[in-house]
Amino acid sequence: MDDEATRAADVRRLVERAQKGDREALEELYLMHFDRIYSYLQMSVGNRHDAEDLTNQTFVKMLESIERFEWRKVPISAWLFRIAHNLAMDHFRANRRWQPEEEPPEPPGSEERSAEEEALHSIGRQSMLEMIEGLSTDQQQVLILKFVFNFPNAAVAMILGKTEGAIKSLQHRALASLERELAKTA
Repeated sequence: MDDEATRAADVRRLVERAQKGDREALEELYLMHFDRIYSYLQMSVGNRHDAEDLTNQTFVKMLESIERFEWRKVPISAWLFRIAHNLAMDHFRANRRWQPEEEPPEPPGSEERSAEEEALHSIGRQSMLEMIEGLSTDQQQVLILKFVFNFPNAAVAMILGKTEGAIKSLQHRALASLERELAKTA
């Protein structure tokens, strides 16, 4: 078994233990996913305080419903991101506004960037974030989940409650829109 398969098997065993009420397994799942869930929520809602609250709510929901989690084509991290996404959408509906209070965090694992991410970074992080803010919420979410958190289309579709085709379309339209914006600034 390669490293990725071994890691997936370890996570599966960890989830099975958590589903049986093993406190250490629950803590390990929490520690394993906290940073990425928090970063995603901070990027989504735009401020640390709300991101902290929503991150806590995400893990409370995990505790309440872990026994109902079923393995599908996507990892447990996608399930947790789906919970976080739903909480963020509820937050937006309740507040009907987005007011960032600070610089978004550097994405986890940013030291190992793909060519696309390296290109985005070279343009200037702040100007790129401003351009991304001009996209629809769905387009923003797709780009964040795919290029910051490196989820495959199937996982992004599950998190956002859309089809893989819709995710590909949203990504294509978002990147085309960003390309047009970049052409204006060149």
